[in-house]
Amino acid sequence: MTMFHAQLKNELWKLFGKKRTYIGFGAFLLAQTAMLLAFKYTRWQSDFERLLNGNGYLATEFISVLTVSVVMLIPQIMLLMPLYATLVGGDLVAKEAEDGTLRMILSRPISRLRLLFVKWSAGIVFAVVLVVALGLTALGFASLLFPWKGMFVFSPGQAFSVLSAHEGLMRFIFSHLFLAVNASVMVSVAFMFSCFNMKPAAATILALSFLFVSMVMENIPFFDRYENWFITHHFKCWLLIFLDPAPWSQICQSEIILFAVSATAFVIGAMAFQVRDIKS
Repeated sequence: MTMFHAQLKNELWKLFGKKRTYIGFGAFLLAQTAMLLAFKYTRWQSDFERLLNGNGYLATEFISVLTVSVVMLIPQIMLLMPLYATLVGGDLVAKEAEDGTLRMILSRPISRLRLLFVKWSAGIVFAVVLVVALGLTALGFASLLFPWKGMFVFSPGQAFSVLSAHEGLMRFIFSHLFLAVNASVMVSVAFMFSCFNMKPAAATILALSFLFVSMVMENIPFFDRYENWFITHHFKCWLLIFLDPAPWSQICQSEIILFAVSATAFVIGAMAFQVRDIKS
């Protein structure tokens, strides 16, 4: 176990020592700044107020830090997080194979399976850090322009909920556990492709294609009956946390499926890597 920790620490040093690892963090900061200003100074805020007032709620009590934080998170999680999670996941193995350092690593007394598990674990750590940073910056940015009051969560077809400030904060924090699982699955899918004999860019593109094809097909009316077969459908379970009462059976089902997808991606990647001729 001590050796595993040392190897994981080394992988994390390599991962967070690369400039491209921080591209996602920078993009999130820019996106949140733009969205915060757009919500405050365009009709976006008035549309939310009209929606609240039309449903019998006092808008001034629910246009708050927590409400705006979730408003900023939803599009970033749908569009930006897959991009930057797969960018790192696609690099984990393929980049070292491309640079030739993988041959040197495999000359040491360490099994391929252990090497892959350490790299995959480092990718999972990155996914968790990315999600935590996203949530903290969303709260921090929103607190600059909005008060700390009740929470309103709205996503067409997914959630419509009003919560107190305390309850909203607890659910906001809890929802990030599920977002971390989402990001981990994205990293795992890209990691799987990275284990095949291909360039890092190809692994990233294939993982993104898999995720976006799933999202597109899920939103085609004909496939409504098959929505449980699409991975992006289960990504949305983080929004269900804000419902009152939360549909825990549906949430747990989605989380089990996501854990299974992540584990399956690792197994497939490991099998492909085992038969690769890297040292020749």
